[in-house]
Amino acid sequence: MILGAILAGGQAMRFGADKALAEWRGRALIAHAAEALRPWADELVVCGREWGGVRSVADMPAPGLGPLGGLAGALADAEARGFDAVLTIGCDMVEVPGELLQRLTRRAPSCCEDAPVLGFWPAALAGALCERLQAGEERSLRGWARAVGALPVQADTPLRNINTRLDLETA
Repeated sequence: MILGAILAGGQAMRFGADKALAEWRGRALIAHAAEALRPWADELVVCGREWGGVRSVADMPAPGLGPLGGLAGALADAEARGFDAVLTIGCDMVEVPGELLQRLTRRAPSCCEDAPVLGFWPAALAGALCERLQAGEERSLRGWARAVGALPVQADTPLRNINTRLDLETA
């Protein structure tokens, strides 16, 4: 079973406001991320915040650890509830091709080479990630992906990731 996790606990410093709720094409960015994951996951959770009736999972081992804190929370939740793996997406990713998600879910761990926030992670990695974060090791998703030997999966087209208001305006 696959748990779909929307990583949404960031502070959106470059955006300057609550990025997850910013609208693109008449819907919140986080709604686009949920729509992309829904066909590939048995259940969805939102990491690091409350949103729209979707179950919320706290970042682990503490808030403020960036996307890895959200991933650690999702992995721990998945492991505790009997899921095999977690498929992650950033709350600011729109128009993620389904074929890319399909390729990611063929082998865990794997992540998008250009955007490692889009990844497929075995739930059994929960303990290792929490230990890494508690030890104060590098907190980048790329570093984590390297550490666990994640298969890099190349996107066929550039992915849209909304980090700034300009990104939103030009999307």
